[in-house]
Amino acid sequence: MKDADNGSGAQSSGLSPRHPVEFGGSVYGNGNPEHPQMNHFDELPRRHRNHAIEDKAITAFQARLEESGAFILQGTDRKDYGTDCQIEASANGCATNARVHVQLKGTERALNANGSLSVEVDRTNLNYLLMQPYSVYVAYHVPTRSLRICAAESVARHYGHGGTNWTDQETLTVSFVEELTVERLCRLADLARAWSRSSRDRRVGEVGAAAPDIHVPDDPALTRTLLVELHEQNSDDVISAGFTKFAAALGVGSDEMGICYMSEINLGMDGMCQHPERIEEAIRFFRARLSDGRHRVSALHYTIGNAFHALHNEQEAKCAFEAALAAPALAADPELAAQIHKNLGSSCALLGDQDAAVGHYHDALRLNPELAEAHTALGIHFVRLGRYEDALHHLDQVVFSNQNQGRTSTVIGWRANVLFNLGDGRAAFREINGLLTQADRFRCIWPWCRRLVAAFGRSSVHNARQALPFWQRYVRAHPEDPIGRYELLMSSFYLRGRGVSIEKTYSEFRQDFDQHIPHIDADNAALPWDRLGHWAQDDEDWAEAERCFRKAHELAGGEYGYCLAIALKQLGRFDESVPLLLEQAQTIQPDAMSWFQLAASYASLRCWPEAVDAYERALALDPDHDLAWFDLGGAHWNSGDLPTAAEVWASAITRFPDHEFAAKLKRDLPLLFGDPDTGQTSDNAR
Repeated sequence: MKDADNGSGAQSSGLSPRHPVEFGGSVYGNGNPEHPQMNHFDELPRRHRNHAIEDKAITAFQARLEESGAFILQGTDRKDYGTDCQIEASANGCATNARVHVQLKGTERALNANGSLSVEVDRTNLNYLLMQPYSVYVAYHVPTRSLRICAAESVARHYGHGGTNWTDQETLTVSFVEELTVERLCRLADLARAWSRSSRDRRVGEVGAAAPDIHVPDDPALTRTLLVELHEQNSDDVISAGFTKFAAALGVGSDEMGICYMSEINLGMDGMCQHPERIEEAIRFFRARLSDGRHRVSALHYTIGNAFHALHNEQEAKCAFEAALAAPALAADPELAAQIHKNLGSSCALLGDQDAAVGHYHDALRLNPELAEAHTALGIHFVRLGRYEDALHHLDQVVFSNQNQGRTSTVIGWRANVLFNLGDGRAAFREINGLLTQADRFRCIWPWCRRLVAAFGRSSVHNARQALPFWQRYVRAHPEDPIGRYELLMSSFYLRGRGVSIEKTYSEFRQDFDQHIPHIDADNAALPWDRLGHWAQDDEDWAEAERCFRKAHELAGGEYGYCLAIALKQLGRFDESVPLLLEQAQTIQPDAMSWFQLAASYASLRCWPEAVDAYERALALDPDHDLAWFDLGGAHWNSGDLPTAAEVWASAITRFPDHEFAAKLKRDLPLLFGDPDTGQTSDNAR
């Protein structure tokens, strides 16, 4: 403790008489005439008056700490640069390591005329204390045996608003007005603990990287001002982050905490509340004020209804909104009545009564034609009915006057949905790109946009062109999400399949493919492998195509076996293709093309009866399959059944007289299909 005031300042001079003094017939040397028994060994240091004042201050301070039970005195600083001691906040008998720095002063000087107590401190001492949050000055007034407190921040703010250049002063005057009561110590302990928890959570990441933070002053008046400013700025997330600090500074039951509770309700209604227990507390808080006569009953019921809505208890919300509409004097506030009707409509909608909901939305717009929330609700209602023009009419009228970015983002998201459904992908992606500027703040934006672009991104070439950079951006932001990587690959395949250059060769694209495909789950990875195989097939790289098709078949089997079989045929591996094609023809894709390809593989293996049977099955399913007709004749021919071959070919030539194979047969086998002199087809060869 420094600079304790000594009161009168009276001290012994420490000087001795120059010559011996005679007293009562005795002669004493350089002793003290008041204490004739003392000799020079009895001369000791005098205890300065300040020391006694210090002891009294420390004793009184310790006693008050013990009385409060809110702090543990952690002793004095060994090197006192501006702090006499640190006190540690306790909680339920546990040490918390949440500490407050204290500069302790003691004085005997008289109080000021207004009852305050003034003590001078070095300016550097104030600077030193300000380095730690919630540092305080504590003064002990000896004559009245009272302890007083003044926050270091309050001293700095007082001088900062004083209009003088105090930063050049050597000393400053601390004015002590507030008594250091047990309640005041408890409030300080609450603030210290709240600040320490917030600091810890930010460091270890339990709150989240984007969680805001706010310093709440240790001064109720300043705290009220700060809270009102944040409320007017719609900074619900900031207020929520500082909730425990506001409660510590203002008292959990104070009227001002209503702002904090409303912020929690707002966040809950926007689907962003992380503390539902605070919303439950809010309901009790506002219900307790219904009968105190100091608040508008309609507004209280409205707020209670919002709280129940945030907790998804729509039946209780509906009752609260109906009570708000029935409250007296509501007619004098049409804007509040409009908002109540809108929220009542939302509860009715969630309870399944759409007609009542729409009626309340229209009542809200009748009272306030510009009510953004009502236009939003009607817009969403028409989206769900598929009436997209009507939906866009209402969504385009939404303007939130309070710049609530969360609700604005919701409207933009729905508007993008409507624009996609109306076929205006260009405008929809414009809305999405604007929406993504808020994605770091609102966690729902990326998932919403992902669903929209996945649904509409490959519905047209124009959409796919804009979807491709969206998915690239999405994958950078969410590398762990397999859907983003899947859609990125499929958008590229979609564009290429429609003749749009993606400005990459097969080998260049395969590098990207190999980067993404390991992150895609097996259920979705087969199709990208199949599409990559078709790209290799287009490049006539059948070995690479077979590799890709085999990957697809290994992952999902089924119809992917068809393309694998075709690649095997192209590579001359007919015996491997037969089991795959037989499965396709008999079970998976029992169509003419599957039977035709199976027949061709049998023919390549010279299995003529099997080939004939497969060709006939193909023709039974598709009598106009020209190649099946000509190849069936060839199978009979190669098996040695020339009459049947001639009969089948004759039918084929009749069905497809302009086919190249018809001309080839007539040219190569004229005796079967035409007169050698005239070239005319014989009657019995038809």
